[in-house]
Amino acid sequence: MSHALDEAIRLASTGANTYTGATHPAYANMVGPYGGATSATLLNAALLHPSRLGDPIALTINFAGPVAEGAFEIEAVPVRTNRSTQHWSLLMRQGGAVCTSGSAVFAQRRETWSAQDAVAPGDMPPPESLPRFGSDLLPPWTRCYDMRFLPGEEPFQFDGDMRSHANTRLWVRDDPPRPLDFAGLAAICDNFFPRIFDRRRRPAPIGTVTLTAYFHADAAQLAAQGARHVLGTARALRYRDGYFDQSAEVWSDAGQLLASTHQMVYFKE
Repeated sequence: MSHALDEAIRLASTGANTYTGATHPAYANMVGPYGGATSATLLNAALLHPSRLGDPIALTINFAGPVAEGAFEIEAVPVRTNRSTQHWSLLMRQGGAVCTSGSAVFAQRRETWSAQDAVAPGDMPPPESLPRFGSDLLPPWTRCYDMRFLPGEEPFQFDGDMRSHANTRLWVRDDPPRPLDFAGLAAICDNFFPRIFDRRRRPAPIGTVTLTAYFHADAAQLAAQGARHVLGTARALRYRDGYFDQSAEVWSDAGQLLASTHQMVYFKE
């Protein structure tokens, strides 16, 4: 049986740069589909394109309007190809109107000197020692992931007791388990609940406006991770005048940085 994520990102070619697909009920969110699934679907259009060069190193998705449940069309255009990089324009349409826009950069990596200045959190217990987070009251997409939070950092603790920060650490993987690839990593990059919920400990209407993911791993590193849990860390910098940012990192269980991601999120008082 195919995995629900593979079904959600499945596309059919309808022309030189166009594809059609449909949203998947397993990734439904409060309004429309889970943004991570949308990001993975747009990235998949470039991954499937016959003119693709190399692997993705950056992806930016702008949520221009609500994505409705049902069919959509994606236009993926390689706007410029250089010797080692390739730049993409991505558009998702429903009913002729753009609901999501984006861009991606692909690259052919070459072996060079490498180093990692970022340091993985060193105080996380193994995932099997932590309880799985979940609730039937949460949107369906949350049940597509096995999330295990560090005690005291679980989301949706709406007790009104404001925290001094919104830092979160968790282990996460697809459920059922799925070997990690670029589409799966793109989806996990949106796996972090809105920081304002953790900071203020009360609900608020929110919506991601733009999301960028940087892929620091190559296909071989992702294949080596397999279907095991990855480690996620998330934080915010500032909340002001109806918008806040949030940044996150996704680490392998061996302490290698796989991706970093940044969002700007709208909120309403």
